[in-house]
Amino acid sequence: MKCLITGSHGFVGTHLEQYLIEQGHEVIGYNLSDGHDIRDYETLRNFLDHNRPDYIYHLAAQAYVAESFQNPKRAFEVNTIGSMNLLEAVRQLGLKTKILLAGTSEEYGDAEPLEDGVLNPLSPYAISKLAMDKLGLLYAKSYGMNIVITRAFNHTGPGRGEMYAESSWAKQIVEIENGKRELLEHGNLETIRNYTDVRDVVRAYTLAIDLPSDVYNICSDQNVTMRTVLTILESRAKIYIHNKVNQSLFRPSDFSFKEPSCEKFYSITGWIPTYRLETTLFDLLEYWRYRL
Repeated sequence: MKCLITGSHGFVGTHLEQYLIEQGHEVIGYNLSDGHDIRDYETLRNFLDHNRPDYIYHLAAQAYVAESFQNPKRAFEVNTIGSMNLLEAVRQLGLKTKILLAGTSEEYGDAEPLEDGVLNPLSPYAISKLAMDKLGLLYAKSYGMNIVITRAFNHTGPGRGEMYAESSWAKQIVEIENGKRELLEHGNLETIRNYTDVRDVVRAYTLAIDLPSDVYNICSDQNVTMRTVLTILESRAKIYIHNKVNQSLFRPSDFSFKEPSCEKFYSITGWIPTYRLETTLFDLLEYWRYRL
């Protein structure tokens, strides 16, 4: 099968590309760093017309919550309008492509994380992604397109960007080990997150894309405070780590996720995560040791 990944140079995209190639698929990428901007409808349409993929994994996004508070306009231009460009191009071309839209658990905010429940997005990023989801459901219902929406909860692992808390901490620990800094700085440690390894998430995506058009949560049973995440990382450090609070690292409108339910996806696919959080975080730490 020919698989198009938008954002294939990103954290999840690189893992997904590797996994798809290992499964014998042909993979093509659409990346801003290569001059491919999903905000440019005509270029995107021409690219799809030329390549005509069997599957599209739509991962390209303005994906950092803090950045969306700094630049809400860009978040909506990329996440909402860019996604509509993709859906409209597929529709106009009459392609029978199966599409996965990578939504986010952030759409739930502090509400109960049930696929058919009430949502309470608490950032421009989350609102822009929810708008994408609604467009996807509309295109699936109104035009008979094959569109699956996944709402993955926190996922991490080797290659995670340093702007995200757990990866920033892993990098800082390695810098302390290397004598490049003295203290690890962190924000709010009391918030609760649900973590899944990125390698389990991309495997879930390849199962989800063949499902009936609907919304599916992707998560694990690993609900932990950020304090626990930091403690696990520090326990793997080669020296004792001193840390301190940095108020500038606190997120506006911060909240804790309620325990998610992924029963719908589990029951249909049989997918279960295979990586425990300790292994994931150790691999992330080793990634930074290799990088630095």
